[in-house]
Amino acid sequence: MCYQPVIIIEMQEISFRNDILPLKDKLYRLALRITLDSAEAEDVVQETMIRVWNKREEWTQFESIEAYCLTITRNLAIDRSQLKEAQNVELTPETRETPDAGSNPYDQLVSEERMNIIHQLVNHLPEKQRTVMQLRDMEGKSYKEIAEVMQLTEDQVKVNLFRARQKIRQQFTEIDEYGL
Repeated sequence: MCYQPVIIIEMQEISFRNDILPLKDKLYRLALRITLDSAEAEDVVQETMIRVWNKREEWTQFESIEAYCLTITRNLAIDRSQLKEAQNVELTPETRETPDAGSNPYDQLVSEERMNIIHQLVNHLPEKQRTVMQLRDMEGKSYKEIAEVMQLTEDQVKVNLFRARQKIRQQFTEIDEYGL
């Protein structure tokens, strides 16, 4: 007699409080990168949370609840930014990390100025490149996760990331060497 092995898949219990609410800062940063408007980004996150809550019966079906949340956030932010055409608003200083307290004031000022320039350059990237860069460099997502969220192939993600970094590097070098 031949026995078939029984495969038991453990269904992970997903908690809104423990698994989804902690994602709100990540979702906000993604929405802000796309809409470039803090109020719009907050609205996008709130709408995302409502939509995710309304799909709570289906949470166990998702491979990654985080990827699902990021996808909803991305789609809502794109829809809102297209409606409002909010492409000229810059990131606010509150969204950046503060420099080390141990460095001297001059180094802090130089660092802050460089970060301001980089944020301005990132804000002027095309939406797709800006989002890929946000997810990879600031959120630490894998190429596979980014591809899922953005509905692209991994190769397209890599190409967009390469082009974004290359453009930022080139423009930053021009500004740093020659001034504004």
